[in-house]
Formats: sequence, structure tokens, C-alpha cells
Amino acid sequence: MLWIKALHIIFVVSWFAALFYLPRIFVNLAMLPADSTVERERLLLMARKLYRFGHPLMGLTVLFGGILWLYYGIGGGWLHAKLALAIGLIGYYYYCGRLLREFAGGRNARSHVWYRIFNEIPVLALFAIVILVVVKPF
Repeated sequence: MLWIKALHIIFVVSWFAALFYLPRIFVNLAMLPADSTVERERLLLMARKLYRFGHPLMGLTVLFGGILWLYYGIGGGWLHAKLALAIGLIGYYYYCGRLLREFAGGRNARSHVWYRIFNEIPVLALFAIVILVVVKPF
């Protein structure tokens, strides 16, 4: 079961790389001048590839986390809070896909400042999840 736990942690870390960097690309896209078509296309290509790459990482994170949950029969309030945050991050990731489609279609209506704030959500979730898993406050 330690292998499953190690794989879960590896895929969590990998998926979080996508969660951290994809919104950062959005910040850069939102800052581009309207005539920067080459840079815009390059950033969109990076964002599309990262978004597609993040899907299997997210799936494997959920798979190995689910195996751990079923094997250990873990329960408690801290786990419910952690699961709520994980489900929220899955929603966040799919919302990033929607934002990416808006950028690709030239329909972005948000400022780079909005994306800078949006970019902090996974950081706060990560802090909360790690504290919940390690400290188990309730």
C-alpha cells in the first residue's frame, strides 16, 4: 500500500504543477497587447498542451486517492473537508478549461489582476489539504 500512497503523492504534485501554471499562462495572455498574435498563439499552445496533460494527472490522483481511501477505510471530518477541497479543485481545473476556450475564441473579459487572484486558489487549497491530512484537526 506504500506504493499506492507514493503514486498518489507523485500524481498530486504533478497535477498541482498544472493547477499552478495554467492560470499563470492566463495572466500572461491577459497582459498581451492586441497586436501580439505570435506570442498569443504560443501561449495558447502552451496552455492547451498543459491542460490536456493535466487531465491524466488529475485522473491518476483521484484513482490512487480512492484506492487509499477504500483500503484504509479512512473517515472523519478532516477527510470530508479534504474531499470537498479536492472536488473543488477538479471544478477549478475544468473552469480553467472554460477560460482557455474563452481566450482561444478571443472572448476574455477579465484583467490580468483577476487572473493573478484566481491563480492563488490552488495555493490556498494546497495549504488547507496538507494541514488537514497531516494535522487532522477534526
